[in-house]
Parts: sequence; structure tokens; C-alpha cells
Amino acid sequence: MSGAGLAWRHPAPGLEFYVNVKITTWNINSIRLRIGLVIDFLAKHSPDIICFQETKCRDSEFPLSALRQAGYEHILVNGQKGYHGVAIASRLPLSEALRRDFCDKGDARHIGAAFTVGDRSIHLHNFYIPAGGDEPDPAVNVKFAHKLAFLDEFHGWTQSDALAKADTILVGDFNVAPHEHDVWSHKALLNVVSHTPVETDKLKAILNDGAWVDALRRFTPMTEKLYTWWSYRSPDWAKADKGRRLDHVWVSNRLGDNLTSLEIFKEARGWERPSDHAPVSVTLTL
Repeated sequence: MSGAGLAWRHPAPGLEFYVNVKITTWNINSIRLRIGLVIDFLAKHSPDIICFQETKCRDSEFPLSALRQAGYEHILVNGQKGYHGVAIASRLPLSEALRRDFCDKGDARHIGAAFTVGDRSIHLHNFYIPAGGDEPDPAVNVKFAHKLAFLDEFHGWTQSDALAKADTILVGDFNVAPHEHDVWSHKALLNVVSHTPVETDKLKAILNDGAWVDALRRFTPMTEKLYTWWSYRSPDWAKADKGRRLDHVWVSNRLGDNLTSLEIFKEARGWERPSDHAPVSVTLTL
């Protein structure tokens, strides 16, 4: 094990060394409220990099010391008082901090960075796409209109050769469950924000036009249910299991064959005072 916490392996005599990098994405729904859960998760599962969404605090209020004490020395934050907010905490050095203001709203919904493994520079982008409110009509719901505009800008940005043709990873709470089995009932949710055709069509177009690999579906057949979120409104969320797959990890085509494992920590939804999202981890062998 290297000092950075990465697993170095030698597959066979005469072959190059390779390294496993585990990346976790988690909509934490207030990092300060749930920092104890975060530290417990890091101690048990040891991702090399963890990306948070909906941190709900200003940069100056972010719990840097707790994460650094847990071994995550390299932290980038894009925060906002009481709303939104994204962050990356890493055992590996991070560079090229980027913060894109989608839709010129001033919202803290993106943070990007790069890290190096061997001679490869990996670009990592963490997003919190707008939820969109309750009414799926942009003419009467400005939140839904904002979400659709964000997805349109996201579409154009992700087609850039500098992203799609490089070693790039996109993670986060995209707030769209694009496929039939990404929700508990396709029929029941067709007019519910996060699974309406206008949203799902946009996200599928972004995925396909940029030639991205949907990591969660790389490991889970389209015929199987796949959830990462369960509503707080459900009195018995585990028994009802009315989930949606709102959290995503996409990699550029050149990293697709480097994906080696997926973990969705559903049990985290049952922890005391949990987020309504489960952490999701993927491992890439580089």
C-alpha cells in the first residue's frame, strides 16, 4: 500500500504495475450535520477520493480539519450558504481546481480537479445538477426551467474533445433517473420530476453524444433495478424500496475498460440521521 492509500498490484511476471483507484460520490445533504457519518464511512471503506454534493455551507465553514485528520489532505470546495455546494476530498494531490458557473446563476454546483497516476493525468468533475422542483413544466416552474437549461449547457460542455477524448470522470447527483429500471415504477413516475421524458431524453443524449460510459450500468444490466436515493417521505423506505438512481459516475471511453468494480452502500440510507442518498463507489484499475 502506498502512502497515498492506493493498492499497487503486479498481475503477472513481465507486466507493468497497475494501481486501483476508488472514487466515491455522495450527496451528503449537509456536510456539517453528517460529518460523523462521513468519517465512519471513510474509516470502513477507504476511498482514495470522495466527492460530495449538497454540502450546504460556505467554504469557510467546511469541516476541513476532520477530513484531514481522516487522511484526506487534499480538499477542494465550492460552497454556498445554506444551499447547494460541492467538494472533493482526496488522499492524492489535486491540481487544476475549476469552478464553472452553469447558467450564470452564481450557484455552487460544480468543482473540477486533476490527479495523476503514473504518467496519466485524470480529470475529475463533480456536479450537483438542479433538482427542478415539483412541477414538470418550465413555463410555470422556474426551477424546472433552470434544470433543463443546466442540462443543455452540460450537453454542450461535455462534448468538448478536451473532456470526452481525455481521461475524464464525471460524478455527482445528476437528479435524473434516465432508464426504465432506474426508478421503482416507470409508469408511475413518467410525470414526476427526475424521470420525465424531457429530462431523461436530455441526459441520454448527453451520455451518447459525448460517448461517455455509464459506470453504474456497466456493472448492472438494464433489466435490473438500480437505485441510489430513497425519499425521506417514505415511512418505511427499506420495505417499500421505492428508489431512484439519481447519482451517477460516467467515464470517457478511453477509461471504460479501466472500470473494475462498483459498490452502492444502500445500508447508509438506514443510518441514524442519514442522507437520502447512498454513497456510490467505483474502482478503476490504471
